Amino acid sequence: MITFQNITKAYNKNSIALENVSFKINPKEFVSIVGRSGSGKSTIVKLIIAEEKPTNGRIIFDSYEVNKLRFSQLPEYRRHIGTIFQDFRLLSGKTVFENIAFALEVEGRPQKEINEFVPQILNLVGLNDKMQSFPYELSGGEKQRVAIARAMINQPEVIVADEPTGNLDPFNTWEIVKLLMKLNEMGSVVILATHNKEVINTLGHRVITLDAGKVIRDEEHGRFILTN
Repeated sequence: MITFQNITKAYNKNSIALENVSFKINPKEFVSIVGRSGSGKSTIVKLIIAEEKPTNGRIIFDSYEVNKLRFSQLPEYRRHIGTIFQDFRLLSGKTVFENIAFALEVEGRPQKEINEFVPQILNLVGLNDKMQSFPYELSGGEKQRVAIARAMINQPEVIVADEPTGNLDPFNTWEIVKLLMKLNEMGSVVILATHNKEVINTLGHRVITLDAGKVIRDEEHGRFILTN
């Protein structure tokens, strides 16, 4: 599904974000990527969504060789991936409905299809009563559920979540984690980059641990373990 082959990402000779990183993520897996701040978690996310290119190595996503994608190929490639960020990245001037519909409008989907599909997605994330609300009227947990709904709208094979609970209280953290687990049960690969030890140790899924840009541990039923 997704393969990193000997990936190095260097911003300059004194700043190496990833060094010789290799792993493979299989269909329907739930994988957490953990490590201290600056360990390379967010760089892996950026490489998967082709926001950045590696300095060396290959990234394979199904039939795509991601590191060789041209700019014109990126929109098609990114339809296969739903991305969720810590800071939500919602459009402040659009309602909840419009934020989610926007992704379909860009693809030229008919309005009838949008009007049917968006409420279904909002119902799935428990926000069908917030359809006409604006982002400033929502709590942090509600904003992140909108972001998850938006990530789901194209029914992607992969959901990538970069510190999605970083700005949330414990209750909303678990509500978001349960949603990610539901998406995984529905068939999507979920890649969760986080430093939340309690979440990782409760999930009991595969954990890839990074330290200083290197994979130091890759366990099928892993825990958040960092030594000094």
